[in-house]
Amino acid sequence: MIARIIEKKIIDRLLNTKKSVILYGPRQVGKTTLAHHILDQLQLKTLRINADEKIYSDVLSSRDLNKINQLIHGYDILFIDEAQRIENIGINLKIIIDQHPEMKVLATGSSSFDLANKISEPLTGRIWSFHLFPISCEEILNQSTAFEYHRNLENYLLYGSYPELLSYALKKDKIAYLNQISQASLYKDILDFAEIKHANKITKLLQLLAYQVGNEVSLSELGNALELSKETVNRYIDLLEKSFVIFRLSGFSRNLRKEVSKMDKIYFYDPGIRNSLLGNFNSLHLRSDAGSLWENFLIIERMKYNHYHQHYRNIYFWRVYTGAEIDYIEEGEGKLHAYEFKWKNKASRSGDSWIKAYPDAGFSVIHQDNYMPFISDPESFAKDFIC
Repeated sequence: MIARIIEKKIIDRLLNTKKSVILYGPRQVGKTTLAHHILDQLQLKTLRINADEKIYSDVLSSRDLNKINQLIHGYDILFIDEAQRIENIGINLKIIIDQHPEMKVLATGSSSFDLANKISEPLTGRIWSFHLFPISCEEILNQSTAFEYHRNLENYLLYGSYPELLSYALKKDKIAYLNQISQASLYKDILDFAEIKHANKITKLLQLLAYQVGNEVSLSELGNALELSKETVNRYIDLLEKSFVIFRLSGFSRNLRKEVSKMDKIYFYDPGIRNSLLGNFNSLHLRSDAGSLWENFLIIERMKYNHYHQHYRNIYFWRVYTGAEIDYIEEGEGKLHAYEFKWKNKASRSGDSWIKAYPDAGFSVIHQDNYMPFISDPESFAKDFIC
């Protein structure tokens, strides 16, 4: 098992606070495995519940304190896996937390749009939320070396970093695993909970978005291609975001006359899922989209690092009408920094435009020779990075 960075933080919250812990994340990223590993370490008397088991879900959706007390009596900690499947889970957890403040609660969920809506309002001030991603660069480096990571870089860009996938050595097994996820469970929560009228359009929409990684996305054009309204396309994209399949990057603008900010860019939480949707696992030297893959990879790995280390940043891309464009902007702690991503070590043509527009901001070009500090801990690994 690859050690997850947020494990110690979750244990600390469970042991040293009275709040519950909710663990969000895409399907298959290891939420259940991590939760059980944490529970085994705590060595408390634990009630472990799978929300698909009706005998438990009926009680935990009942709002009946007597039934709930009978279920949880004698336990120190309650674990609910896939909690979004239990109706009124927020209200019932509120009853448990308020009536049994000594009881610890840990719950997982693979869709924020359903779980958050059920939990956020009833449990305001009563929960800690964590987000688990596919395995991060930093997590791999904790058990390997920077040299080995860089040697396998193409694999991470082609196949991504789902935990189970990293155990497969053969290309055909990796592709089969990714195809199974993308076809069977990637957006299962949307179909289960969101009453989608055109379920077949979800896959087609994702395929169109996969082709447009790194480019601004027109909802109107997507709607025309799918024979759906612009509003419906936007709703589907919103649901896919809340199911942790894709995420948006908006345009940065402080001078609306020069800067373009009307359309978003859309990226995938895992590059392997994107390649599965395209049916393309060719080597990078055979692909015309290596730059887009590199861009998606760096942004999601940076997001993992910032999230796990609680570096709160607003993130954007930047483009002006003259054509200058920057791939990634971070704004936080009163600072503004721009990053241009290059698969090969080349100079940026847009850097001068950015510096001229924002002379007090930072600017860096990230390429294969210097990417490691950008997505991992620079103090621990920069001195070991050789390529």
